[in-house]
Amino acid sequence: ESSEHTTPTRKPLCILLLLGGRSQELTSACVNLKEAGLEKVGSILVHSGPWIGYEQASCKGEQFVFEKGEYPRWDSWTNSRRSDSIMAFRPIKVDSQEHKIVLYENPSFTGKKIEIIDDDVPSFHAHGYQEKVSSVRVQSGTWVGYQYPGYRGYQYLFEKGDYKDSADFGAQQPQIQSVRRIRDMQWHQRGAFHPVS
Repeated sequence: ESSEHTTPTRKPLCILLLLGGRSQELTSACVNLKEAGLEKVGSILVHSGPWIGYEQASCKGEQFVFEKGEYPRWDSWTNSRRSDSIMAFRPIKVDSQEHKIVLYENPSFTGKKIEIIDDDVPSFHAHGYQEKVSSVRVQSGTWVGYQYPGYRGYQYLFEKGDYKDSADFGAQQPQIQSVRRIRDMQWHQRGAFHPVS
């Protein structure tokens, strides 16, 4: 009894499993997990999403993108291995089937650029782009950029809009070397991204 053709838009649902055995369902943003009594997240189960977690309260610090699936330990959601802390969580708005992003070498959308339309790019170097990324313009879709090739290192969420310098997308350094689309299960039933170990 497949309902593939009549899939309604589902409310985002994420379950945080806390160290010590408690669990908490989230269906909307929580900008301070500690204040909500959800201090030590041990694992995460995303039923519908996608979601983004932040290392610090008020959606600051290192970013972690979560799509539908299980994240049994902190090292299953981070590549940087810098922090095991998640202090804020919110659903990611995915409102388009189309995807277009332009990444620029310099702040304020100047210098060399790489334009990506409806594709995931595991290595900018392989596409001949070896510059830093200091500003980003997302014309459509939702994207996650990574510090290193192969979708590794720090993650940066790019929702539709302009990011005039690297501080706007939360980067300490203007370094992004791979990018992929975040796709909504409403349009992409089988899911979009499968990490390779």
